[in-house]
Amino acid sequence: MTSNQTTTSKVDQGHAASALVPDAQLLESISPDEFRLAFRNHAAGVAVITADAGDGPVAMTATSVFSVSATPPLLVFSVSSLSSATPTILRSSSLVVHLLDTTNIALARLCSTSGVDRFADQDSWDVLPTGEPYFVEPPVRIRGEVVNTYEAGMSHLVVVNVTHATSPGADVETLNAPLVYHSRTWLALDRAAAIA
Repeated sequence: MTSNQTTTSKVDQGHAASALVPDAQLLESISPDEFRLAFRNHAAGVAVITADAGDGPVAMTATSVFSVSATPPLLVFSVSSLSSATPTILRSSSLVVHLLDTTNIALARLCSTSGVDRFADQDSWDVLPTGEPYFVEPPVRIRGEVVNTYEAGMSHLVVVNVTHATSPGADVETLNAPLVYHSRTWLALDRAAAIA
């Protein structure tokens, strides 16, 4: 292959890659169902977010939580504008993110069900000295200050500066299996399925 052919090949590859980045017309051509279908095979960890902006606690299940930075410790998640918990979360200056394992499946279902009182069981939750509601069952609870929110389509991105966290420990062999959501199904992430 000549150097000219090599250059042409790389240019062609660049055009192929740029075709994956749609222009404004293509952005409007994909339907919400097609977009959801594209992500259906993308597994995500499950979390529950709690907050109270002064008018009572709210909770919601989320699969969009991810860490952004360790220094400073930042995490991000998204909330749908259609969720009843979203207005309170957006007004809150601080909140708690619970990272769930498979023993917390009932809590994940509770906080993803519309029209129910997620705080009816008084023994299942408490309030931190700083005022945020939290569920006592999940082993990982992360308290943080909301540092920014961004409107993104029918959702909002929430950026949180983490101030405190509980942890079940570093020995993964003793931990319960993480709870994941994949193709509209709750699943356990079993270490026996690890790929060597």
